[in-house]
Formats: sequence, structure tokens, C-alpha cells
Amino acid sequence: MGRNLEAVIAALPASRRARIEARYQTLQQEVEGLGELRRVTGKAQAEIAARLGIRQPSVSKIEKQADMYLSTLRSYVEAVGGALELVVRLPAHPPLRLEKLGDAGAAIGKTSRPQAAPRSVAAKIRARG
Repeated sequence: MGRNLEAVIAALPASRRARIEARYQTLQQEVEGLGELRRVTGKAQAEIAARLGIRQPSVSKIEKQADMYLSTLRSYVEAVGGALELVVRLPAHPPLRLEKLGDAGAAIGKTSRPQAAPRSVAAKIRARG
């Protein structure tokens, strides 16, 4: 089947082959989820757990979550050896990197109640089970 596909692609116009190659390169840079990201970096769940200070089943739980705190995601990405960047793509604008969420300075000045110290990612995961 591989040779048939190669023959079909070879028969296409050069501009079409270039678009196919560009899309292939884009897809090569994508991963389906955190588990695949971990596997791409050659890490085991136990290694990630040790870096995060949690147990291996908690790493499995993180990898299956569809929604999580950005701090959890950032910690996980750093545990596999990466850095998390948030990029916003708006119509008619170049991509924008989002450095932080919210305005920490404004939030501090508006409240008279003392803020609780942020819990570590490990503590949040432990609290969730």
C-alpha cells in the first residue's frame, strides 16, 4: 500500500505535493495528549510522578483529564523537560503569546481579605484523589 500511495502522490502537481508535505510536517509537530507528549520525550509515568512529588496513578489521572488548572499543565510540561507557552491566534493579528492570566497587581489591591497561599500542584492532585 505504501508504494501505491507514493505513486499517487508523485503523480500530483508540485504545488499540491508541497501542500501535502507542509501539512504532514505540521501534523508531525502535534501530539494527541499529555500521555503522547510524555512518550515522545521518552519519560515513564513513574519518572514524571517523582518530578512532581506525586504517585504514578495521579500522573495517569492527569493524562486522562480533559480540563485542568494551567499550573498543573505547566508543571507537567516542565516535568517532561519542556516549557509551556500560551499562544492566542486572532483573525487579522499575528500570534500573541499570553504571559500570564489575570492581573495579579490589580487583584491584590482590590481585596481586603488575605489571600490563601497557592497550593502546589502535588497538593491539588492529592486533594482531588
